[in-house]
Amino acid sequence: MSSSNKIAYHARSISLPTRSNPLAAAVEEKLCKLKSSDLTSSISNNLVALKDLYECVEDFLSTEDGKCLDAVLDRSVMLLDVCGTIKDVLSQMKQSAQDLQSSIRRRSNEFDAYMSSRKKACKVIQKCLSELKKNTNKNNDVATDVSLLTEVEATTLAVFESVLSFLSAPKQSNWSLVSKLTTKHATQQAVNEVTKIDVALRSKVVEAKEVQKPLAALEMNLQELEDGFESVFRCLIKNRVSLLNMLNQ
Repeated sequence: MSSSNKIAYHARSISLPTRSNPLAAAVEEKLCKLKSSDLTSSISNNLVALKDLYECVEDFLSTEDGKCLDAVLDRSVMLLDVCGTIKDVLSQMKQSAQDLQSSIRRRSNEFDAYMSSRKKACKVIQKCLSELKKNTNKNNDVATDVSLLTEVEATTLAVFESVLSFLSAPKQSNWSLVSKLTTKHATQQAVNEVTKIDVALRSKVVEAKEVQKPLAALEMNLQELEDGFESVFRCLIKNRVSLLNMLNQ
């Protein structure tokens, strides 16, 4: 599953110094790998790379001083909240897709129920995107000498934003263009599974067969994303517990 949007790293371009600490070097290597994957990797692969990054961060934390760890601890709650919100949205969207598939099999075609649930999910997504942008701006306001852990956080926010953008609906002004692209069988880089179903259900005449295949693909993609976020969530919790233990020693 490829993201329809290139991951946008809003943090300032930072040339991190070469570090003698092998643990820091390992984190930098994972960061570079994740950042260079924006054109070629799928969203799910980015989540795997993010999990790998945080596993390296877990070891690196023991080398940082208390002042740095205090700041990271404060921000770790925000990352957990955003990750948890995205997990909830994915679960809700997957359940809605499954319910619609069941209704199609029963020939009741409960399209309105799906669209109502989709509308609620989009409101949560837009609110979460707004909060992400605020936190990204805070990252951009830090001093020039940005710590490695701050760069990890900025990259995490960028990955989260790419997922939310994938799940969000097009702006109202773009619906006609998206509809035309879908009609012309555009590649997934232009229109993803989420949008294909949105466009089909917004049309005046909806045929069940038009949404069955996109629904099946969507459910599979949502499950894949949900699994990826569960792994990242566990890593974030583990990192926070390690931070608390280090600061309480």
